[in-house]
Amino acid sequence: MATDSPMRSTALIDSVLAAAVGGGKIAGLVAAAADSKGVIYRSAFGRRDLSLPQRMTADSVFRIASMTKAITATAAMQLTEQGKLALDQPAREILPFLAETKVLLGFDANDMPIMRAPRGEITLRNLLTHTAGFVYDTWNQEMNRYAKLTDLPPTRTGRLASLTAPLNFDPGERWEYGINIDIAGRMVEVASGLDLEAYMQRHIFTPLGLTDTSFIQRPEWQSRLATVHSRQPDGSLRPTAAPPPAKEREFYPGGGGLFSTASDYMRFLCALMNQGELDGGRILQPETVALMGQNHIGALNVGPLPTQLPELSNPVELFPGMVKKWGLSFLINTDPGPAGRSAGSLAWAGLNNTYYWLDPVRKIAGVLLTQTLPFADPTVLQALDGFESAVYGSLDPSSAG
Repeated sequence: MATDSPMRSTALIDSVLAAAVGGGKIAGLVAAAADSKGVIYRSAFGRRDLSLPQRMTADSVFRIASMTKAITATAAMQLTEQGKLALDQPAREILPFLAETKVLLGFDANDMPIMRAPRGEITLRNLLTHTAGFVYDTWNQEMNRYAKLTDLPPTRTGRLASLTAPLNFDPGERWEYGINIDIAGRMVEVASGLDLEAYMQRHIFTPLGLTDTSFIQRPEWQSRLATVHSRQPDGSLRPTAAPPPAKEREFYPGGGGLFSTASDYMRFLCALMNQGELDGGRILQPETVALMGQNHIGALNVGPLPTQLPELSNPVELFPGMVKKWGLSFLINTDPGPAGRSAGSLAWAGLNNTYYWLDPVRKIAGVLLTQTLPFADPTVLQALDGFESAVYGSLDPSSAG
């Protein structure tokens, strides 16, 4: 990618991010931004681990959690281009176990789940837009209760039993964030005949030159791997052990689980910003990229997520007060964002407070990576807003559009 910067200066961005990690408010972060010509900013601040002296570096490796979802959706859309999947076909035609999926209505006096058959088919479009009815126990009280009562394994274990969760509502009834894209990723595995790691390496990572992105933690990353830190009640941060790698996976969870770097993820975003192609490697057709960025939930709106597991997530509402829509794996802000992004921009995040946005109007993409729990950490969100505002404020006005 070219690195001809349209920025007047990066000093403003540097000062904002240096202040964000000052005093250990954030252990460390890596941030990057790009325009249609290539990377215009990339830098690292703070430390990988507050208990160790090593500084964070631009090539640090992060657990990007749900930032995996956009890559899984890209894989699914590649297969729709080939006719191996279709957005509106019943997903049970690819994954027969979905024919047994029920809607959870509640619990009886003996704490037994009350279930019924869904009114309507689950489709790939439902899964990519979080309108199928699958939810997360992190944010949904009934699913949290169900998972505890039934010992339902989390999807990160790679156990197929984790995909047998009930629906919380009928397909197409509303939007709620959930394990939907884990199931879409399993559809990719079955339709392609490859596990998701092999599929992504072959059809996304290699064409785009993503050399540090994988579901499998590599030994050579050890000196570059950022440590997860948990926010304590007094606001301080404590290094914490990340969940151990899944053993004997039955599938790779497309809803989360990738390791990556700011540089790799930015190359992925740049490919989307460039209509599916980067440096000669094409991953999607232009019309498919455009389709993914459209509102696919119609009159439904993205709602807030009240937390059920406060050690993992704060209550979540990005762009509070704004009507928000969902594309094929992306949050869409319907009004201009307060920090600079255009209306119609695409975004999402990962549980460990990793964030990205892609502004298709201004042709600007940004990534900010930390390893901080719980999700939607106010200090990191403030840093994200400051970073985004500084990126847009540092652009040469003649480079807009």
